[in-house]
Amino acid sequence: MITLDSIRDIQLYQNKDGYRFSVDALLLFSFVNLKRVKKIADMGAGSGIIGLLLAKKYPAAQVTLIELQESLARLAEKNVSLNSLDNRIKVILHDIRKLTHNSSPVTHHAYDIVVSNPPFRKIKTGLLSVGDEKAIARHEIKLSLQDLIGAGSSLLKHHGRFCIIHLPERVNHIMHIMGDHSLEPKRMRFVHSNLYSDAKMVLIEAVKEGRAGLKIEKPMFIYNEDGSYTEEMKNIYNC
Repeated sequence: MITLDSIRDIQLYQNKDGYRFSVDALLLFSFVNLKRVKKIADMGAGSGIIGLLLAKKYPAAQVTLIELQESLARLAEKNVSLNSLDNRIKVILHDIRKLTHNSSPVTHHAYDIVVSNPPFRKIKTGLLSVGDEKAIARHEIKLSLQDLIGAGSSLLKHHGRFCIIHLPERVNHIMHIMGDHSLEPKRMRFVHSNLYSDAKMVLIEAVKEGRAGLKIEKPMFIYNEDGSYTEEMKNIYNC
């Protein structure tokens, strides 16, 4: 069964019992802060929410949504048409691990920004989600961090930006792999449920072949003490 949902200025079809977007997607979208962008790629696009939001944010940009799972890629195509963005967004059904190959359908060294809300957990950690669609989207069953970051680097032009959201406990691993692929971490922001909780997510922006120098931005809090959304979260949701 498919549901029709709305967020900010887009509408979105989603599988009721399959993988559905969460706050992670909105946090990553809001983290992208360039003034002008011509070409954007979203690796592991799911039903397309981040790419759709970025297409609205950057009305002159061309956006490529790359998704491995056919069920999600077909939903993304429907969502592109639903939001009248067929002229600026294309959906590619492809294995991210193969993006570095010469036969890749996606142009190398061409993108200003590559974003990804990837599977967070290694296969042997955490509970596997019920159903293949959720499991593949949330666990590294078919995509490792090494493959993801290598593919992202191959798509970026010189000084292009790679933006990712992930788990704080994997920051060291992420930064090490980025270094192996000519990506220099430049911005990092930790996301907390509230003022008293440990960080639950981290947002990282890296620049391809950039100079060393990392800025740790002020932490972000999702909830106030009374459980309501903070003003920043309300702005992200466009409440």
